Amino acid sequence: MIKKGIVLAGGMGTRMSPLTKAINKQLLPVYDKPLIFYPLSILMLAGIKNILVIVNKGQLNQFRKILPEKNHLGINIQYREQKKPEGLPHAFILGEKFIGKDNVSLILGDNFFYGQSLTKILKKSVSLKNGAKIFLHPVKRPQLYGVASINNKQKVVTLTEKPKTPKSNLAVTGLYFFDNNVVKFSKKIKPSKRGELEIIDLLNIYKKKKKLSAEFIGRGGAWLDTGNIKDFYDATNFVSAIENRQGLKIACLEEIALNNGWIKRKDIKEAIKFYGNCEYSSYLKKI
Repeated sequence: MIKKGIVLAGGMGTRMSPLTKAINKQLLPVYDKPLIFYPLSILMLAGIKNILVIVNKGQLNQFRKILPEKNHLGINIQYREQKKPEGLPHAFILGEKFIGKDNVSLILGDNFFYGQSLTKILKKSVSLKNGAKIFLHPVKRPQLYGVASINNKQKVVTLTEKPKTPKSNLAVTGLYFFDNNVVKFSKKIKPSKRGELEIIDLLNIYKKKKKLSAEFIGRGGAWLDTGNIKDFYDATNFVSAIENRQGLKIACLEEIALNNGWIKRKDIKEAIKFYGNCEYSSYLKKI
């Protein structure tokens, strides 16, 4: 059972400069909430309460203003600063003490997931005991992503980073579930030509051991990588359209915590005081 999760919220956000010169990309608004609320909500929907957030050096206080360690969400938040981006697997090396002897999930701080059956898939994925699990989603231009091809048992056959001639249209998203070997395996990886540890190299270790499986964000689900300004505002427009049509909020952390039984009504009232007079607070009053 996976009880710990990491949100990797570092990185320089250069593709969104100059917006990211003064503030971390994960604190920019996707409609009415900071971007980091969305990946954090995915871990919470999976039932994960112990969460490590990895941030850039010098930006810790910015995150603490919106997500303090002592919070009204019923979750345990820890922070760890990174001096510079050294690749996704470096998150497990930085988080070695946090992970301890447990299995762990990793989600990228700029990834957005949405789907009707997503919670069910997440609850299933946290039961992982051995190996690793990735989440795949069909995309129009797979050559821009890490791409996986699979067999009829949902085992991954090939993994390729930005292939010129993709073997499938299944992109590897920024959500992963790993057993405790992930720390040991991450330490074995050598930096690539760009000087970073590559997630594909880590996943290939599991694949060679026949310990890598895949889940799918099905048709009707959505995955958006908000790495550039167009994708960022596509995500904002998506959230705006869904919320205004349904009257339900995506990634309302307090609502998820309440539904999970982690907090009570009094905690919702504290959250309303914390956020002040805004649309988000008005929604909290309804629930």
